[in-house]
Amino acid sequence: MAFNSSMAPSPKVPLLILIIALSWVMLMATSESNDERVSELLSLQSRSKSGVIRLNDQSLSRFLTSVKTPRPYSILLFFDAVQLHDKAELRLTDLRNEFSIVSSSFIANNIDNPSHTKLFFCDIEFKESQLSFSQFSVNALPHIRLVGPNHGFKDSEPMDQSDFSRLAESMADFVEAKTKLSVGPIHRPPVLSRNHLIIIGLAILIWLPFFIKKVLSGQTLLHDPRVWLAGSVFVYFFSVSGAMHNIIRKMPMFLVDRNDPSKLVFFYQGSGMQLGAEGFTVGFLYTVVGLLLAFMTHGLVKVSNVTVQRVIMIFALLVSFLAVKQVVHLDNWKTGYGIHGFWPSSWN
Repeated sequence: MAFNSSMAPSPKVPLLILIIALSWVMLMATSESNDERVSELLSLQSRSKSGVIRLNDQSLSRFLTSVKTPRPYSILLFFDAVQLHDKAELRLTDLRNEFSIVSSSFIANNIDNPSHTKLFFCDIEFKESQLSFSQFSVNALPHIRLVGPNHGFKDSEPMDQSDFSRLAESMADFVEAKTKLSVGPIHRPPVLSRNHLIIIGLAILIWLPFFIKKVLSGQTLLHDPRVWLAGSVFVYFFSVSGAMHNIIRKMPMFLVDRNDPSKLVFFYQGSGMQLGAEGFTVGFLYTVVGLLLAFMTHGLVKVSNVTVQRVIMIFALLVSFLAVKQVVHLDNWKTGYGIHGFWPSSWN
């Protein structure tokens, strides 16, 4: 019987089957590799109290460069340097703590969510990871960088320096904006731990009977008129010095002179800003006037010698006049508006 060439298998068919089989094997191998890395990251995360994973040059390369993109996870990386922790202006310790708070909050809010395995919070230290610092071109701290599923060293996204002012909240906003994952509410640790609260509660219970006894006998600080006097003076000074304005606006006490950095500016000319030193100066002058007025109306009237009364009153009025005059002069200089008395025309 003659051989029918049309019935013979085409050489393209085995080749196609081989390609499909190899692709399937490579896909399974890649998937298995990714699953292993995710499992390893979860294991490292569980060993950390805050969920922040400490990486170095070798481990960072394993989770980034040795995995084909796209990776099934993103890494938020905090760059740290122990030798710079003593520089208060960098606030590395505070920012590292805030980074830990965001990490623990994300884990707590997404523990039962698939998002839990899509973002990992990691940090690297300069002495342990100088190569990684160089690969990411990190030359200044603080620095936080997001390495997305498709990112490498060069195209990863850094967090703006201006965003560090809001600490954990700004870090969470950065994560949500870049990854579309929800961090959720920030869970800050309580100021006092459970043990501290127990100790304070026991101390209050022990001290309570003694306090009740002193209240009944009228021997507490609340029964001391000097405490009320000091509190009144403090409230008065706090009110007239603009201290609340300084606290709300976070105004500095002084500024450095732009023209001469060796000089400090305590009084800023212009009504748009008030330094802390200005408010305290005016508050002190007003407090002096208020105390003198209180002394004349409550203490001086009890002095029987009329001559002493007059001398003290003249002195108090003179000091009050000079204090108010200084306040008016400062207001004129600062705002540019003139305040003056209207004297009779015949006096001019």
